[in-house]
Amino acid sequence: MVLHQLLFATHNAHKVEEIQAGIGDLLRVISLKEAGIEQEIPEPHDSLQENASEKSGTIHRMTGLDCFSEDTGLEVDALGGAPGAYSARYAGEGNSFEKNIDLLLQNMEGEKNRNARFRTVISLILDKKEYFFEGICKGEILKERRGNRGFGYDPVFRPEGSELSFGGMGLEEKNKYSHRKKAVDQMIRFIQSNYK
Repeated sequence: MVLHQLLFATHNAHKVEEIQAGIGDLLRVISLKEAGIEQEIPEPHDSLQENASEKSGTIHRMTGLDCFSEDTGLEVDALGGAPGAYSARYAGEGNSFEKNIDLLLQNMEGEKNRNARFRTVISLILDKKEYFFEGICKGEILKERRGNRGFGYDPVFRPEGSELSFGGMGLEEKNKYSHRKKAVDQMIRFIQSNYK
């Protein structure tokens, strides 16, 4: 069986671009918008895995297509792992990532331990079976924004092994460290080994 395209259960164009860059020519990633699906998919759970599963399961039930979804959280040691599964709505529902970053920097004021990690969990539904993949990128929270590329918390997160924040990197550079890329790579290896 050859998979030519895979439906990605997201409305986030940045995530689609990032994942397509990571996958290359192997598969074409189709966004919900391209598939004509407008509805927002809830993320009601306290864990990344449950949220990812909720999204892929919802889309699979709607379309019957092979699909995947991911949920990503920023986990900060000094904040007991917060914001975690609530990263996108850290400053409250409907708030921008600028507000989320403001709240994060405020909560980290005076903190010496700035260790953090981005963690991505992917839920893949293939032939009606669900599989999970995880990617982690360790780093630290900066004291101020650096760079205006990427999205979300990228301007205040510096991955281990780099002088730049994610916000200061292009996609190619970011993919050398990216939690999302690591999870996607696992998913791709799985697809390659099972669906030739």
